[in-house]
Amino acid sequence: MIAIGIIPARYSSSRFPGKPLAKILGMSLIERVYQRAILSGLDKVLVATDDHRIENEILSFGGNVVMTGEHVSGTDRVAEACKNEKCDIVVNIQGDEPLINPEVINTVIKSLKANTWADISTAATIITNKYKVDDPNIVKVVFNKEGKSIYFSRSRIPYNRSLNTDYYKHIGIYAYKKEFLNKFVELPQSNLEISESLEQLRAIENNYNIHVSVVEYDSIGVDIPSDIKNVEDILKKKRYDSVI
Repeated sequence: MIAIGIIPARYSSSRFPGKPLAKILGMSLIERVYQRAILSGLDKVLVATDDHRIENEILSFGGNVVMTGEHVSGTDRVAEACKNEKCDIVVNIQGDEPLINPEVINTVIKSLKANTWADISTAATIITNKYKVDDPNIVKVVFNKEGKSIYFSRSRIPYNRSLNTDYYKHIGIYAYKKEFLNKFVELPQSNLEISESLEQLRAIENNYNIHVSVVEYDSIGVDIPSDIKNVEDILKKKRYDSVI
């Protein structure tokens, strides 16, 4: 099965305009994400964008890029970008995680291949800081013994009556079966999706299956300009992993 990775990237951002081109120790954010992605087992990696400044940046370091129309979500952009690609699996890689672990990408690909009942594969990690459980910016997920997701929420799930419950943070990476992705973007937004502002709930409400792999990796994203320094500090200390 052929698996490709697509990194959706847009220039406009209310909190950080031009974020993909922001420099992190002399290298753009989008190049750092790209360079991490190609260390995985993906057969091909490309950036999907509607901005020529980002296109020029990708071309400047010899990367693959495809121009798309304007889209509300990264998933819609990924779906358009993969239409002419010969592949079976499409991995949506967040464009604001310059330290993405290539093994997490490999994990979601392997899980989608192994769990034939799944339409989507994603990842989660145990929340070790109890104060983060109630943070609405950290999406929680619950799943059954097979790894099939039951629900995603910005709220604390499940309710911890016994005081010994593990909480799992959802990591925003998705591997889709290409045929499913084409169907998914045609579905109308669902009620739970709108309520929680979580796109993956559209799949659950329409009876599609999501497999969740538990990994040790915890995502470190760049949301605002001040996050750049946090990433640079990690890179300088080379304490993230051995392939930086």
